[in-house]
Amino acid sequence: MAIPITPPEFDPALIARYDVAGPRYTSYPTAPHFKAEFDEAALRAVIRASNEEPIPRPLSVYVHVPFCMSPCFYCGCNRVITRDVTQADRYLERLYREIELIAPLFDRDRPVRQLHFGGGTPNFLDTTHMGELLESLARHFSFSHAADREYGIEIDPRFADAAYIRAMGELGFNRLSVGIQDFDPVVQKAVNRIQSFEQTREVIEAARTSGFRSASVDLIYGLPFQSVDGFSRTLDQVVALNPDRVAVYGYAHLPEMFKAQRQIEAADLPDAATRLALFGRALEHLSAAGYVYIGMDHFAKASDELVLAQRAGTLQRNFQGYSTHGDCDIVGLGVSAIGRIGDSYSQNARDLIGYYAALDAGRLPLMRGLQLDEDDLIRRELINELMCHGSVEKQAFGARHRLLFDEYFARERQRLLPLIEDGLVTENPREIRVTSRGRLLLRIIAMCFDAYLDDAAQAPRYSRVI
Repeated sequence: MAIPITPPEFDPALIARYDVAGPRYTSYPTAPHFKAEFDEAALRAVIRASNEEPIPRPLSVYVHVPFCMSPCFYCGCNRVITRDVTQADRYLERLYREIELIAPLFDRDRPVRQLHFGGGTPNFLDTTHMGELLESLARHFSFSHAADREYGIEIDPRFADAAYIRAMGELGFNRLSVGIQDFDPVVQKAVNRIQSFEQTREVIEAARTSGFRSASVDLIYGLPFQSVDGFSRTLDQVVALNPDRVAVYGYAHLPEMFKAQRQIEAADLPDAATRLALFGRALEHLSAAGYVYIGMDHFAKASDELVLAQRAGTLQRNFQGYSTHGDCDIVGLGVSAIGRIGDSYSQNARDLIGYYAALDAGRLPLMRGLQLDEDDLIRRELINELMCHGSVEKQAFGARHRLLFDEYFARERQRLLPLIEDGLVTENPREIRVTSRGRLLLRIIAMCFDAYLDDAAQAPRYSRVI
């Protein structure tokens, strides 16, 4: 049965009161809680167990390409700035070793239904290197040729042209993600990312004529010198590009964590009221253009698979955000990549030195991970339901996990009371449901059920929720 999607209500005063730091919940527990005690033996054991399940899950392969030609000052991703293209050869040599070590651990009859190249800048790899990498992956894993397979790549239009995009289509990619952030030249100069509308349009149009099923774009609000009028012009240009999906992220200014952000003066950032107005304008503009608000910064056309999955109650979240392939085990390849196998998470070494050293020694480059316990699994499912579908049916949830919902979550339900009073959530004996006022504050609602936030002294630094 189709589930109606409630349009969000934008209330600046309400949002301002709840605009605190919090997790994005691409995983639960979140990555800062992974532990070094989860080692290679533990990873091998969870892979073996996943193969032995009655119906083994299909695979999603994530490949991290860390290199960028120039730094974007807002960036908090794991990347290496270099114009030395020979770095690709050294990196791929180790990446092939990682593939050779980990692929045989999975049964060959488990199809790769989802493939995603992220970074960094995946198109740092030229067409020859990319072709060799895809050939290696296809040789060691069983690539799916099903109609619903999703093979995506992130592209920086400043370093790609139509010919490159056509080559990616020939290699089998069918989804494209393009970073824009803002087309305002003043903002672009401040964040060291000069990118024209024409460059961006060339890449997206090439994808459409090369067999790509979907094109998505990323925007950021809260960047230096952004204004509502200027961002409105960017939104006009984005609508003209007609992407299938639009992500509108809030800039997280954490210069103590990300060195490149020290190039941005805090005084140049929009104040809190302007920052909220920027997001409000994006919500208004994209909704008027026919995009549906999925949740957590994401918009999609009404015909998009994400919207259909949300209406069908099958939408899930993973490390790439909202996904229609949440049932897959995720194999993370490359420096800093995160995997999710069964009831575990694992992350590779976050720097090239550690990544290379492990592989040169014949070891998987695992740095840390986590084996989820029963409480983790219960809360992960609950948070996923709230983030993706905005409601939880108490009796059905309790039956799946053999618990009495109101008793198990008695303390968490007390935390919800102020949110209920503010109209973000409703609760009755049958269900918990997010209201239209609460849809823009999903992270706040999910945080009520996060057991790892109990100890404020141990709470890691997160970005602000809006």
